[in-house]
Amino acid sequence: MAETEALAFWVREPGVGEIRRATVPDPGPGDVRVRTLRSGVSRGTETLVFRGAVPASQYATMRAPFQQGDFPGPVKYGYLNVGVVDRGPAALRGRTVFCLYPHQTAYVVPAAAVAVVPDSVPADRAVLAGAVETAVNALWDAGPLVGDRVAVVGGGMIGCSVARLLARMPGVEVTLVDVDPSRAAVADALGVAFALPDDAPDRRDLVVHASATSAGLQRSLDLLAPDGTVLDLSWYGDSDVRLALGGAFHSGRLTIRASQVGRVAASRQGRRTTGERLALALDLLRDDAFDALLTGESAFAELPAVMRRLTGGPDGALCHSVTYEEG
Repeated sequence: MAETEALAFWVREPGVGEIRRATVPDPGPGDVRVRTLRSGVSRGTETLVFRGAVPASQYATMRAPFQQGDFPGPVKYGYLNVGVVDRGPAALRGRTVFCLYPHQTAYVVPAAAVAVVPDSVPADRAVLAGAVETAVNALWDAGPLVGDRVAVVGGGMIGCSVARLLARMPGVEVTLVDVDPSRAAVADALGVAFALPDDAPDRRDLVVHASATSAGLQRSLDLLAPDGTVLDLSWYGDSDVRLALGGAFHSGRLTIRASQVGRVAASRQGRRTTGERLALALDLLRDDAFDALLTGESAFAELPAVMRRLTGGPDGALCHSVTYEEG
């Protein structure tokens, strides 16, 4: 088979990234070749991978669909990729697609591994599909009801995606809670209220936690009404989580429940596929409000240095996009 060359981002070892050459095979029957337009950095998971913080017990569970190499490195990791099909079935040629593929200039995958991006969704916004798909799964897990009072603790890419979807539900009162006061402007763009942790309204029917910190999870519990639930979307890697459960946790019959996008939520298993869930996320991205989450971008060649910077600490950014040369 003929091969062409591409460039890919790898974590050579914890804290060190590099651009490597990759070979792209000629697509076979049922395959597509995709030329990348944009990719997105998942700030939570990818920064943990970059600094080598994936626990050994989770190496198999946390593999990305098209990952190469192994944790802690060398490893090619990522799953927010938007590109255009330049070879493959006629129905897909020339279409913009989303794929759970790492940061790479071009690649070949089975046609079933790509999802067509609606014409009204620009490529830069489409990189949010993974975050919105996670939010969809979370709400399938949480099952919020009309008129619920909900707090979303942690105003990152995932938390903001959840907040926006909740804001579109009839009668639901949503407050985005974050330690960064600048998130107030993002909350306003998403159509939800904003509060710093100490000022957040309590007696919430549901709290969705997405800050990946012990303090955030503790505050989430503190905001619940009796018999309420914290839905935890955070992945903590190898960090310890400490909670004070001697207060209202038992007397209030509070619940902490995990949600993770690797499997379709139990409430929809057997009735929705992962492909249908992703297609729904892409359709929801017709909403211009999600542009508020696109807060930074850099060229693909700069990714090794950019990953070091993003891993070094919070900088106020939400979704960081990677741009690729067109043509």
